[in-house]
Amino acid sequence: MYFIEIEKAPPALQAGLSQLMAEYPLAERPAAGLQPVTFRLEETRVGERSFEAVPDGKGGWDVRYGRPIEAFRALGRLLAGPAAEPFGETCQFEMLSLQLECSRNGVLRPDQAKAFARRAALLGVNTLMLYLEDTYEVPGEPFFGYLRGRFTRRELQDLDDYTHALGIEMIPCVQTLGHLEQVLQWKQAYGGVTDTESVLLAGDDKTHALLEKMIDAASAPFRSRRIHLGMDEAWGLGTGKFREKFGERPTFDIMNDHLDTVAAMCEKRGLHPMIWSDMYFRIGSKKGEYYDPEAKIPPEVAKRIPANVELVYWDYYHTDREFYESHIDKHRDFLGKEPVVASGSWNWNHFWTNIPYSLARVVPCVEACLAKGVRQVFMTTWGDDGMECDLYSVLPVIQVFADLAYGHPYDEEASAWRFAATCRADFQDYSLASHLDRPGPGKTIAQDYSNTSKWLMWDDPFLGLCEPFQEVDSYRAGYRELASALEAAAAKENPGASRLRFPAQIAKVLMLKCDLRKNLSAAYGNKDREEVRRLLETEVRPLAAEMETLWKRHRDLWLATYKPFGLEVIEIRYGGQITRLRSLADRLQGWLDGSVETIPELETDLHPYAENQGLAGRYRRIATPSCLF
Repeated sequence: MYFIEIEKAPPALQAGLSQLMAEYPLAERPAAGLQPVTFRLEETRVGERSFEAVPDGKGGWDVRYGRPIEAFRALGRLLAGPAAEPFGETCQFEMLSLQLECSRNGVLRPDQAKAFARRAALLGVNTLMLYLEDTYEVPGEPFFGYLRGRFTRRELQDLDDYTHALGIEMIPCVQTLGHLEQVLQWKQAYGGVTDTESVLLAGDDKTHALLEKMIDAASAPFRSRRIHLGMDEAWGLGTGKFREKFGERPTFDIMNDHLDTVAAMCEKRGLHPMIWSDMYFRIGSKKGEYYDPEAKIPPEVAKRIPANVELVYWDYYHTDREFYESHIDKHRDFLGKEPVVASGSWNWNHFWTNIPYSLARVVPCVEACLAKGVRQVFMTTWGDDGMECDLYSVLPVIQVFADLAYGHPYDEEASAWRFAATCRADFQDYSLASHLDRPGPGKTIAQDYSNTSKWLMWDDPFLGLCEPFQEVDSYRAGYRELASALEAAAAKENPGASRLRFPAQIAKVLMLKCDLRKNLSAAYGNKDREEVRRLLETEVRPLAAEMETLWKRHRDLWLATYKPFGLEVIEIRYGGQITRLRSLADRLQGWLDGSVETIPELETDLHPYAENQGLAGRYRRIATPSCLF
């Protein structure tokens, strides 16, 4: 469709254009049917975050831009299809960022991080963060990312070079207070710097020495002088070893003293830090809630926040624009800070991103940011409870996020058209896979949270602990229809279609599994041996085979996307299911043959969960009622 003579392009674009040509339908030389694209840096546009693409009068296009990222966004627009008229866009934000999860079990392979960077460039995303709790190399600290697939400094430097060529700034995103349970579990090495299970011991000289090393290691591979220090959800701050060593102190004071320390470390290194803002609101809430409208933050506490620290307001939950606007105002009024705002893709605790649910929250969030004049926004991905989700499934959300940022009103059809070119997949097919978590009739997938596929997948086939969650008599018809539709979608020719084989197989497994324990229990309770025999041969044994197929498909997808470390968590879960299904088959066969007198698990009455469905999202609360697991 297009050709670009790289050697004639502005030097700042040449390496990035070469990287894009390795994947996208772009040629380096003229050929029949190809339109030329030329790029021109216009000094008047520098700082304006804008571009314009105009016909060159010779059958091609001339792209005039201010920053490299706008040139790549323009190219993404051209790839979406022939345009007849000149077009241009202006990014409404100084920072438009994507944060990629690389700590909760799945660490992206460097080549896959680069693939995300290419897509981000064509979307016009100008900043990329890798979320690294302990998964980065810290000299002298071998337990950082130990057996977890940590990035080496050389890998991160290479990624920084690669993204820089695409006009993208890479910012390290780490943790310097809470969320450090992965490294603090090594008590012989870190017992002396541990407050609670996941929180560093604030105020301790040994902790400060470790933080110096962490900040040096996290910032060294990158050109950027910005760094995200985390400091969110520091549960129990000051209540563990801190209290033993320093006594009782107000949590506000502990938080601010710790922030003073790390901010000073950053200032000494010429770094500009940001942290999540939730701890200030939680500490100021009598209920410990982030979004508590009654939260009060004492002015003297806000005044102590270092001037060089930016605060990130994260919110993945609200569907009304007014709430976002009011919380943006609270950051300005209570904390005296211009907030950075982060929305969420809702890929966590799912096998596939819940795209409609996410968009119902992302759209009003970005609209509020535009209305309130927020200058910096980013989209988060998370891997809570094992990173079972295919990270590529977040891409439709990122497309809409970027389109809003470049001044387009929410229009899913228009975003889908662009998505086919920038992300090389079908927007609607990816959205269809979100129905893994809402297979039956009733509630809307966009408004009502559900992670049905997860609890159905890992629910024990003997025990059925989560069985009372099923909201309709059967999800079977819904999963059968979804499996067929996703298999058809996976057979399409676009490059991203093959990833749909994973959710298609999930739907196939859940079609068999969703009613299994209920039907077995009923037939066994009625002593209906013929029905038990039928279920054994038509559902239990086929389910074990389909589960094994799913395990292998998930394994292959994992190894193509992430480093191999962390796969053991996923395979242990599949291994548990396959083993229990085989055991179930053996026990049922024994009961039919008369060698097994009873199957007590099928005789147990199930009680509705005391907790709500959202709290059942963790594997350990799904797989067994035993707290020993």
